[in-house]
Amino acid sequence: MTSTRSEAVPGRRVALTHADSPIGHRLVKSLYHDPSIERIVALGPGPEPRDFNRFSSADECRLTYSRVDHARQRSMSTFFNSSLLREARIDSLIYIPAHAAPTPSDPPLAGELASQTAEAQLVLQHLLEMRGLDNLICLGSALVYRLSPGNSNLFTESSELDLAPDTSPEIRCWINSDMLFQREFHNPALRVVLLRVPTVVGTDGTLYFNSILARSLNSRFRPMGFDPICALVSDKDVVRAIQLALRGTARGVFNIAGFETVPLSLLARWTGVPGVPLPSALISLASRLSNILGGTQIAASAVAPHLRYGFTLDTHRARRELGFEPGYRIAPSPVEDGRIQLESAPV
Repeated sequence: MTSTRSEAVPGRRVALTHADSPIGHRLVKSLYHDPSIERIVALGPGPEPRDFNRFSSADECRLTYSRVDHARQRSMSTFFNSSLLREARIDSLIYIPAHAAPTPSDPPLAGELASQTAEAQLVLQHLLEMRGLDNLICLGSALVYRLSPGNSNLFTESSELDLAPDTSPEIRCWINSDMLFQREFHNPALRVVLLRVPTVVGTDGTLYFNSILARSLNSRFRPMGFDPICALVSDKDVVRAIQLALRGTARGVFNIAGFETVPLSLLARWTGVPGVPLPSALISLASRLSNILGGTQIAASAVAPHLRYGFTLDTHRARRELGFEPGYRIAPSPVEDGRIQLESAPV
């Protein structure tokens, strides 16, 4: 399922999804300054980020942005059959799922969750039909692992996935995408690398890739009697892990995590929102009443396992076969108006 790492492969010609997202945006900049990358085709459902203009105008043949709806068959088919893609001669695709910072009044909608699965299906479908594209780097979530009660969950890449019937729709979407990509691990014509990440901390302190945790912190309430361990990783380390995977020859699943594993209560203080512990039953009741009365949702996932039980990730395989070591530490830092926000700093 995996092979040993190798020296960088020069001349990669790369396409990536959701380049207008926070991690995609950072990745485009890193790839642009990487001398081993010849060509970048950045895809996104929104307009081209303004600061991409200085890259594309300075070197039009090296970076191109294309507006594509990743969850629409027609939009994806048009792009994958376009002259732009043929002329770019892309050999590698980096799949970055859509991600944003949720709010307590913004629970995941069924359509949004379905879009996440549809995107993964369409990307894989069109990629398998392309000639010359033989590398797929996917960003996945460590939320796919099955949690047992307590904080002693240490997950390796072969740990059991949470396939229980009552798994939440959000986590089920991550699992569906994860398993789609796993099916291609033994495809001799395609090297697939799946990077499973825990909660990602952005440069501005925003939490990504764990909407359950982010909504809980935003709601200011958390279940009483539980203080789960939360694994974290800097967005800068995520980008570096993607680049390492792109350069090597290893294939398969790799856990990617940073140095920090902190209790939820500490993370809440770090984000400047110390949560109020309440009985889970009371939070659930308040949430239901708020929905009935048309008010702000308090905590739809207050009793979710990830707000009760913690986990850490075993990253030995990524260290051994990708050469990945965290390069950033995450800590709280005061900002101009006196608030506290998370920041990442080089080790």
